[in-house]
Amino acid sequence: MHFLYTLLSTASLALATPALAPRHNTTVGNAVVDNGCRFPVYLWSVASTVSNEEALGPFTAYTEAFRSDASTGGVAIKITTTPDGLYTGAPQTIFAYSLVGDLVYYDLSDVFGDAFKGNRVSIGGPEGKGITWEDGVPPAGSQVLTQSAALDVVLRLCC
Repeated sequence: MHFLYTLLSTASLALATPALAPRHNTTVGNAVVDNGCRFPVYLWSVASTVSNEEALGPFTAYTEAFRSDASTGGVAIKITTTPDGLYTGAPQTIFAYSLVGDLVYYDLSDVFGDAFKGNRVSIGGPEGKGITWEDGVPPAGSQVLTQSAALDVVLRLCC
């Protein structure tokens, strides 16, 4: 959860900085999870509430419009390779984002192990910024990226 704290702290700093103060955002992009794996994955969208489990079959995608949550400050899309993994301590890959005005801040991390170890994982948007884990394991440290909230951010699994 350190990454989510970092992500939310960065978003809070953006709110406190006049040059980065939120503007009214009329167009939002999407958080997309593209399952390129030959096996199903399971995901939950978590903010102040937890969505139902979404089973994402091989070579299919999940999409949600960027949204804010006043209670948590952001959203975490938690992904496991086992059904009910969110509740059983299974390794999770987490795509976290925070919508702040016309910007979206995003991060990628793992907890309880590395759900996609041995498989390439990447996240990014059309502005060319991104994070790639060649072997499905995150490097040390945390990396928070930002881009226009009008554009999609795509997490590609087994790409």
